[in-house]
Amino acid sequence: MNQPPVIAFIGAGNMARAIIGGLLENGFPPARIWAAEPKPERLRDLAEQGLNVTCDNTAAVAGADIVVLAVKPQVMQAVASELAGAVQSRRPLVISIAAGISLDALQRWLGGEVALVRCMPNTPALVQTGASGLYANARVSAAERQQATRLLEAVGRALWVQSEAELDAVTALSGSGPAYYFLLMEAMIAAGTKLGLSEETARGLTLQTALGAARMACHSDLPPEELRRRVTSPNGTTERAIKTFQEEGFETLVEHALTACRDRATELADELGQD
Repeated sequence: MNQPPVIAFIGAGNMARAIIGGLLENGFPPARIWAAEPKPERLRDLAEQGLNVTCDNTAAVAGADIVVLAVKPQVMQAVASELAGAVQSRRPLVISIAAGISLDALQRWLGGEVALVRCMPNTPALVQTGASGLYANARVSAAERQQATRLLEAVGRALWVQSEAELDAVTALSGSGPAYYFLLMEAMIAAGTKLGLSEETARGLTLQTALGAARMACHSDLPPEELRRRVTSPNGTTERAIKTFQEEGFETLVEHALTACRDRATELADELGQD
């Protein structure tokens, strides 16, 4: 019987822990997972769950089939350069979940000729409802693409894009997207209290409404615009609110915000990819 791949997580922060937790909940054997982190106290609970833990990044990679680079973008060059020898020797699939680090930069730092996947996850992965965009270089096989998909599907939905440049759009849409919804929630709660509701009631209704709308959209075959139309009666209360949003330039504002986010992601990638 084929054994599951050995997965080494370099960095044991929130996103790495989210993916690890999703893997374990889906029955992945903890003994096939390594976690490397410079702070030993952050590894104790992972060791208690049966994972292999170490403060030595190279040791974690030595027997790995898949390496997940889950460190901050600012330290990625140092970490990847340190791992170059082990990666060149082992030739694992390398998956980066660090924002803004290009495949070209990772390839240079890891010594070249590496099967690489860039992934842009988002914070709802922490509650296994994440949305991740992935892009692979030409050295990634079909089987390795499937491995990357399964890894990210442990914490939500994983979708492949056709070019690396599209990952900046993924950043603008889903990577930063949860903050947009939180901002809308904040505004709705504030407006609700101004309309006379208690903050507790306004908050409870806002959050449950957001959850319900998302579930309806996810479980329906209808596009969001049709779902919106179906709850917008002609000359009714919802129509008055929607028209107010549109008259104030809601769609244009969203487009401008996402474009600004995409442009900043591109700038950061250029800055972080410098040797």
